[in-house]
Amino acid sequence: MSYRESEDFVEGEFTDPYAFNSYEDYSMHTGDPRADLEYERQQQQHTYIIPEVIKNFLTYFRKNIQEGHVYEIQNSYESGFNKLTDRFFKTTPWPEAEAVAPIVQNDHLFLILYKELYYRHIYARVPSGPTQEQRFESYYNYCNLFNYILNAEGPVPLELPNQWLWDIIDEFIYQFQSFIQYRCKLQKKTENEILVLRDNPKIWNVHSVLNVLHSLVDKSSINKQLEIYTSGGDPDSVAGDFGRHSLYKMLGYFSLVGLLRLHSLLGDYYQALKVLENIDFNKKNMYSRVPACQITTFYYVGFAYMMMRRYQDAIRTLSNILLYIQRTKQMFQNKVNLYDQINKQNEQMYTLLAICLTLHPMRIDESVHSQLREKFGDRMLRMQKGEMAEFENSFAYACPKFLSPVPPNYEAGQTNYHKEPYALQLKVFLDEVAQQSLLTTVRSYLKLYTTLPISKLAAFMDTTEDELRTHLMCFKHKMKNIVWTQGTSGLKGEFQSASEVDFYIDGDMIHIADTKVARRYGDFFIRQIHKFEEMSRGLKPIIKKPQ
Repeated sequence: MSYRESEDFVEGEFTDPYAFNSYEDYSMHTGDPRADLEYERQQQQHTYIIPEVIKNFLTYFRKNIQEGHVYEIQNSYESGFNKLTDRFFKTTPWPEAEAVAPIVQNDHLFLILYKELYYRHIYARVPSGPTQEQRFESYYNYCNLFNYILNAEGPVPLELPNQWLWDIIDEFIYQFQSFIQYRCKLQKKTENEILVLRDNPKIWNVHSVLNVLHSLVDKSSINKQLEIYTSGGDPDSVAGDFGRHSLYKMLGYFSLVGLLRLHSLLGDYYQALKVLENIDFNKKNMYSRVPACQITTFYYVGFAYMMMRRYQDAIRTLSNILLYIQRTKQMFQNKVNLYDQINKQNEQMYTLLAICLTLHPMRIDESVHSQLREKFGDRMLRMQKGEMAEFENSFAYACPKFLSPVPPNYEAGQTNYHKEPYALQLKVFLDEVAQQSLLTTVRSYLKLYTTLPISKLAAFMDTTEDELRTHLMCFKHKMKNIVWTQGTSGLKGEFQSASEVDFYIDGDMIHIADTKVARRYGDFFIRQIHKFEEMSRGLKPIIKKPQ
């Protein structure tokens, strides 16, 4: 069913938003302070007129949610809502739920879903951002939504598209992250705002957020389903009544990804990977058909591997998702917000890959490598020279916004609490880089020889023989990582060395072996031939002259 076919559709009104002209100064300020004050007063008192096209859209939207028409819900969610936002509410909030309630017959569930979109729009589009009260109200609304889903005796009669379900979990964690950072910035807050924060420690509490995500995982039995699915069985056999329902199954899966993200933001990388131990990243997974979810998952898994010094796994994870983005980028071009978000994460992951390859050189896919050289060649050269400032800048750009799970000391009056978690993670990262500062130099010398006296290499590096032995042992240690080999758990693996050179010390002599695998020139030439043929086909229509 389309908008036009709906009995709630009014001919000509949804298709032409500009045709409605019975309201004034609705979607933007005039520049006249008195008129703007009147506009704000109307906003607060809910006395403004809601355009008929908005009423028709909300009525139609509610009807499809009631009747469970997932395709039409998705169309309204991804297309209709965004188009009306661009027309009427580009930088202003949508009408408040109290003003919308009579239009949708005070439908409690629809109003909860509407508020989720309403507050999300304020966070994303309104220049001033959410007020303290709006942050609290959004939290209460999420509580109402999750209580409705989790406290029912049986599966609730609600069907939503996978993209919306992912966005709910994604936005829930984003707003928690935003609140934690807001709470830590005390400098510009009034005494009353600080008092309200101090008196409401349970609002956006980390335990509440973790409880919601774990409850959705447990309710859906998603871990049991994934375990059975991976072994080739039927997930429905262990899903239970709730797990068979698409709403619970997908919310459970997305909550696992949410837990991965949340634990990474808190700096617990082991636990971040632990929650995903039933998901096999090396196979196409039936449960996740949402590109933004896939990309978010691989970004945080890659970052967690990097911080755990499992560079080989980090490089494999990041390379796989960058190749996926490279091949599917055309799919996202019509979705502006999603396209921008994926572009940013794409750049962040290339930066992480540059860091990992600097610290742990190894071969990667040719197309990803060529993009990396083109975008980050200069940056990688600076990192290879040991410039700590470049490592710091790259980490600052590519890392997530870390959080502290505890409230700040409101009495101390400091203003930089929000920077402390980042400063701690940066210190851990730079300490690791500093330990490897001379390994690039060691590697470059070892590549030149098959045997080399320790005294000679010590002279080359302007250090003592004892210190050189320490650096050589450090090289051995750092180049040997736990690497995933099989199974679903990302934490398991075997110790492997991926270094291009290996060596052993016999007395005062270093014996060196080149372990670099010969490049497969055949594959390289075949890829280049295919690229040339593709370019040739594209040029033929251009150069073909008319007869």
